[in-house]
Amino acid sequence: MSILAINEQLLRAIGVGVAVVRASDLGFVFHNGPFTEWFGAPAEGQTLLDYFPDLDPKELEDVKQSGLRYSAELQVKPKRRTLIFAVAVSLANGLSEQVLVVEFQNITRIRELESMIDSYSTMVERNTRELEREKERVERLLLNLMPRAVYEEFKTFGVVTPQLYDQVSVVMLDFVGFTDFAAKTDPTVTLSELNDVFTAFDRIVEQYGCERIKTIGDAYLAVSGMPDATPDHATAVAHCAVRFLRYLERRNESHPHKWQARIGLGMGPAVGSVVGIQKYVYDVFGPAVNIASRLQVFANPMNIVAPEEMKYALIDEFQVSDIGPVDIKGMGQMDLINVTSGLSVPAPRPRF
Repeated sequence: MSILAINEQLLRAIGVGVAVVRASDLGFVFHNGPFTEWFGAPAEGQTLLDYFPDLDPKELEDVKQSGLRYSAELQVKPKRRTLIFAVAVSLANGLSEQVLVVEFQNITRIRELESMIDSYSTMVERNTRELEREKERVERLLLNLMPRAVYEEFKTFGVVTPQLYDQVSVVMLDFVGFTDFAAKTDPTVTLSELNDVFTAFDRIVEQYGCERIKTIGDAYLAVSGMPDATPDHATAVAHCAVRFLRYLERRNESHPHKWQARIGLGMGPAVGSVVGIQKYVYDVFGPAVNIASRLQVFANPMNIVAPEEMKYALIDEFQVSDIGPVDIKGMGQMDLINVTSGLSVPAPRPRF
C-alpha cells in the first residue's frame, strides 16, 4: 500500500476532508474521499471560492502572502440537512508551486450538542428562577399565616412545638351590624371594604410590635407577648385598639359606609401552635383569647372593654373607667373597665 493510500485511509478514519488547491487561481489539485462524500467531486475549472463562496478572499490572500493559518466555520447543505464544518487553510511549503491545503472537519454534532447544552442551561436557569419566585410566594404566604419565629422553626424542623406563654395580651375586634351589611351589599364591595380596613389594622399592629393571628369573617384578632416575650404587652394591644377606632372614625368621615366596632382586650396565659397537616394555620388558644372574645360583646360601639386586672398596666397611658362586675358566660363574674382613649400616643416600637 502506497504512502498516499495510507494517508487517505487515516484521514478517512478521523473524519477529515482534504482538498489541495493552487495558490495562484485556487483551482483544485487534489481532494480525498471524505471531501467527495460531503461536497461531491469538483467540476473541471471550478475553484475553491466557487465551491465555498463564504470563505473570505482577503483571508486566503493573507495565507498566500504571510503563510499564516486561516480558520473559519462554514454551513453547507449538500442534501437536506445543513452541516457545519470547521475549515483550516494553510500554505504548503517546499513545493515547486505554491498550493493551499484546505482541511474540513464535520463539527455538526459538536455544535448540536453545544446548542442542546445551551438550551438545557437556559431551561435550568429559567426553572431555577421560577422555583425561587415560587419559594418567595410560599414564604410570603406562610408569613401571613404565622409569626416569623414560628415560620423559621417550621422551615427548619418541619413541625412547630406548641408553646405555653404565661402572660400575653390579646385584642379582639368585631364590627357592629356586619351581618346585615354583608346581606345587603354586593360581595365584591364587602370584601373590598374589609380588605382596606384589615390592611390598615395590619399596619397598626406591626407598628406596635404585635402579631395579627387571624381574621374570622369580620372579627380581627391580634396578640402581644408571643412568640417573643414583651414586657409591655398590655399597653401594646391597648394602643392598637385605640388606633383601630381612630382609623375607623377618620375613615367614616370620607366613606359612604360607616363602620362601628366593639373591641375586647384580654390578658393571661395562651398556647400558640400550628394547627393542621395539609392546611397550615397558626392559632392561639387559652384564657387570654377567651377573655378578649367574651369582652368585645360587652363593649359599646366604638369602645374598648378590658378586665380590671389590666387596669394598673394601662392607667398611666390611657383613660380608664370602671364598669363593675359582670357575669361572663363560662367565666363567672368579672370586674371590667372601659378604655376610652390614650392620654398620650407614644411612637410605635420598632419591630425586629
